[in-house]
Amino acid sequence: MRRSPVEPAAMLCHVALLLFLLAGGAQAFRICAFNAQRLTLAKVAREPVMDTLVQILARCDIMVLQEVVDSTGSAIPLLLRELNRYDDSGSYRSLSSPLLGRSTYMEKYVYIYRSHRTQVLESYVYNDQDDLFAREPFVAQFTLPSKVLPSLALVPLHTTPKAVEKELNALYHVFQDVSQRWQSKEMILLGDFNADCGSLTKKRLEELVLRKEMGFLWAIADGVDTTVRASTHCAYDRIVLHGPLCQGLLQTASAFEFPHSFQLSEEQALNISDHYPVEVELRGAAPREQPLCLVILLLAFLLLGSAT
Repeated sequence: MRRSPVEPAAMLCHVALLLFLLAGGAQAFRICAFNAQRLTLAKVAREPVMDTLVQILARCDIMVLQEVVDSTGSAIPLLLRELNRYDDSGSYRSLSSPLLGRSTYMEKYVYIYRSHRTQVLESYVYNDQDDLFAREPFVAQFTLPSKVLPSLALVPLHTTPKAVEKELNALYHVFQDVSQRWQSKEMILLGDFNADCGSLTKKRLEELVLRKEMGFLWAIADGVDTTVRASTHCAYDRIVLHGPLCQGLLQTASAFEFPHSFQLSEEQALNISDHYPVEVELRGAAPREQPLCLVILLLAFLLLGSAT
């Protein structure tokens, strides 16, 4: 029997389907951190800024915004409204800390997350009894679409450049506190650590507790540039993973160079921030084991198709 000319294409489709089923077809889960540089209502109300921020946020399943200094409480709801208009795949929600700081200058940590992919389980502001942090971490535990790791704690920190080493060493105590509270060491520490260049020398970096203690994976490496200005090359923003399950799900880690992706000049990009967002991608689900009978049936179908 003469084979129809469309059969090879159909065979390729069937092979692709089989490989997809065998692989499980899991979607990656992206966690991001972004110093949005003095985010206020006036800033997000500017259309070019809003448009770029929305595109940045829409890439992430969970985004931790830092340097949110809006005292009106209106900037994040406006940002969420535009984000949900832009991406209708599922609603975005936010979780915000109170304003944190030692003086009149105060900041918030704000989580923006896809509510159809993850939910907040618990959250708390770290009890900084010894006043070690200018802005104490706002810790949150999220669900993950993973059979391997159903939940994960996130610990954001925006250090003050004047006390980077002290705050990053104190971050280890936050790790211990979260581990004890939620009985899990599966955790991601992330944010603008100011962990490079003039704020922290290479020698002092290597002496940090988080570098000396076993089990901490600095996913954003020391040589990565997380700054927008061409005149700087500093790995200020970091993501650090702890826990074998969390680290085992890691696929990629990078800084997102949004000026290049969105074709912005340096001047235009600096209207958004002088930092790049940093991000990690985790495998979104455990590979699904397919029933043996399904695999056999698909293989038989392919063999019969090739024999005709």
